[in-house]
Amino acid sequence: MAVYTDIRDDELAAHLARYDIGSLHSFKGIAEGVENSNYMLTTDQGPFILTLYEKRVDPADLPFFLGLMDHLSSAGINCPRPVAMKTGETLATLAGKPAAIVTFLDGVSVRRPQAAQCRQVGEVLADMHLAADGFSIRRRNALSLDGWRPLFERTGERAEEVEAGLADFIRKELDFLEGCWPADLPAGVIHADLFRDNVFFLGGQLSGVIDFYFACNDLLAYDVAICLNAWCFEPDWSFNVTKARALLEGYQSRRRLSVEEFDALPILSRGSALRFLLTRLYDWLNVPPGALVVPHDPREYLAKLKFHQGIIEATAYGVDAPVGVEV
Repeated sequence: MAVYTDIRDDELAAHLARYDIGSLHSFKGIAEGVENSNYMLTTDQGPFILTLYEKRVDPADLPFFLGLMDHLSSAGINCPRPVAMKTGETLATLAGKPAAIVTFLDGVSVRRPQAAQCRQVGEVLADMHLAADGFSIRRRNALSLDGWRPLFERTGERAEEVEAGLADFIRKELDFLEGCWPADLPAGVIHADLFRDNVFFLGGQLSGVIDFYFACNDLLAYDVAICLNAWCFEPDWSFNVTKARALLEGYQSRRRLSVEEFDALPILSRGSALRFLLTRLYDWLNVPPGALVVPHDPREYLAKLKFHQGIIEATAYGVDAPVGVEV
């Protein structure tokens, strides 16, 4: 989350008049994240999140995002639910940007997750994969394999400003992944961004999942690989195999990975690390003027990518074979 667009008082008042959520009590920006402008909105009926969708978000994708949250919430996943206006619509325009209001979730994100929390993340990820199976709208993953090279070309040799030799390193990794990326694995709707700041806990129990604005259709095991990168490395960027084992066992307690999915985890984890290296690299080199946001260091995902390059078999992630209850 972040704040890129300011909202005038008169604009906000006119916008809230479209809803039946009571009188405004407070309104403040949320500075975390990198994608959209987000505000905490409190009214007579409680807290909500107001989001303005910035230029990286295609307005044509918004029915997918909002519909998915509504679908998952109806299926029992504790995630934000879009609030309808008096017209019944959930998408509006505010300050010249597409905008939506969603329900607020209680809980806090964790900076240093424990293995038990990683297990719960694996469980909720599988639950979302299963719950989304009946969602009818589709969205292509623009940040999957075929999008990585064009994204890299937008930074090109400027990658050397971050680390010497980085541009050539990325080119070689792109060549490798383009030659061996798996194609025939189970696919469906994935969250694609289930980082620590997008999962809330209360009293040690997972209380909700937020930020579905990268969700799309892709390989389900790729979503698992994203979580391995997001949850199973320490602040010094070293891999924690205990957390990885917990996450994978949690996932497979709800949805069993096939042998092919399990064997593909090293390649999928390399791809996940490259994807976030590339987007962080672009954001690091292209911070919008005046934005109240600090971009993430791309070198974190460079270190993770180098770790996965040394993994030959998925057993190195802490489990010997696909285990759990087959669904």
